[in-house]
Amino acid sequence: MRAVLFLIMLTIILSSQSLFAQEIQKQRVIILTDIEADPDDTQSLVRLLLYSNQIDIKGLIATTSCWHRDMVNPESIEKVILAYGKVYANLIRHESGFPSADALLKLVKSGLPKYGMLGVGDGKDSEGSDWIIRILEEKDERPLWISVWGGVNTLAQALYKIRKSTTEANATKLISKLRIYAISDQDDSGIWIRNNFLDLFYIVSPGDHYDSATWTGINTFVNGLNNDKISNTWIAQNIQQGHGPLGAAYPDVAWGVEGDTPSFLSLIPNGLNAAEHPDWGGWGGRYELYKPDFSLIKKGGSIVVIAPETRKIWTNAKDNYTPYIHGEYGRAVIKDTVSFSDDKVTLWRWRDDFQNDFAARMDWCTKSYQDANHPPVPVLGHSGEMTVESGEGFALDASGSTDPDGDNLSYLWFNYPEAGSCKEKMQIEGAENSHGAYVIAPKVVKKETSHLILKVTDKGNPQLSRYKRIIVTIVPE
Repeated sequence: MRAVLFLIMLTIILSSQSLFAQEIQKQRVIILTDIEADPDDTQSLVRLLLYSNQIDIKGLIATTSCWHRDMVNPESIEKVILAYGKVYANLIRHESGFPSADALLKLVKSGLPKYGMLGVGDGKDSEGSDWIIRILEEKDERPLWISVWGGVNTLAQALYKIRKSTTEANATKLISKLRIYAISDQDDSGIWIRNNFLDLFYIVSPGDHYDSATWTGINTFVNGLNNDKISNTWIAQNIQQGHGPLGAAYPDVAWGVEGDTPSFLSLIPNGLNAAEHPDWGGWGGRYELYKPDFSLIKKGGSIVVIAPETRKIWTNAKDNYTPYIHGEYGRAVIKDTVSFSDDKVTLWRWRDDFQNDFAARMDWCTKSYQDANHPPVPVLGHSGEMTVESGEGFALDASGSTDPDGDNLSYLWFNYPEAGSCKEKMQIEGAENSHGAYVIAPKVVKKETSHLILKVTDKGNPQLSRYKRIIVTIVPE
């Protein structure tokens, strides 16, 4: 009888998860990867496949880069997909919507095995560039993200062909759907794209000196913090070993762990991410729209041509951040005694959360539903958009939040001033870690916006977090 009741409860849980997933519009993405240039592409692909039920993967295209100039390796993509296929049956016990390995294999394409602009022009089409155009021409009004892990010339060729083969109006319509997140410039076609398609949505830390790029926050060692979750020991225990064929396909770190992953982290629907608003901040970092000062861009040692930007792009932004840490006695969450301020902070501030999330999904490859952890469901007792008067106090509530595994929940409310127009911090009166909070709006002389974040974390293993963003409009008295 208990077994029957358990199955009924599990069916209800999975059904509610399915309905919840249907409410979220999945982000479409095509991956451009110079896989085999660095093991981190394979690492990022393993993680991406674990979110393939929450991100609508439309293509996996093997490309070149400055590090991998005259070959492409689609067979390396296929190898990881085949490993995913061996754990697929277990993954769908935890969440619905995972595509089959066969479906993913049909999305694997190749760009030309040529470096940069040598692969752009008349007669330079490839199955990869044609595939990008085909997906763009689908009757689907959702944006199409191009997640660039290597060189971007396959996209450049698609844009070249679109401009030459269709009307200006149709080209404008197709290009308006594109959203690019490039992991720096790894060939010379990135600057060509930005100079020739001035309205194209493009996120990048320009230049080839990677230590000045926001995305390196995923593997930056931060003095004064616990960096265990990017350690080789943590990776071996939580990802590589004892987690089935997909974990076994995750290679050791050679240079930096998962340098390409930030290009899709903000597409994951976690309540914090808002992919269309890079300036709001999320798991993939925070970016602002401006034309960067070329004199401040560091030049490295690769063969990529570095040139001044001719227009605004989404690029590096700075956060001022003081972490909240565990308090062993008294209040369970307290502010740390150290603070940080730079562009990498915008990404690594979420690192423990997204690494725990990765580890939990890797557990799904082998564990039963009852033996694994699943993310909590934050619920606000009010709208996520509020209007208050200057200096006014107002209440926040998340007491309706739940956890599918029945875990105890922790709460944290905090202001994210960089995400809004009001740079003065909102005051959270009393404890920030109760299910309710009372907030005092700052004094303003004109209408401003301020972002408050609710973070709900369970006490499962590993601990998982989900968020709600409250956008507060503050008007003068």
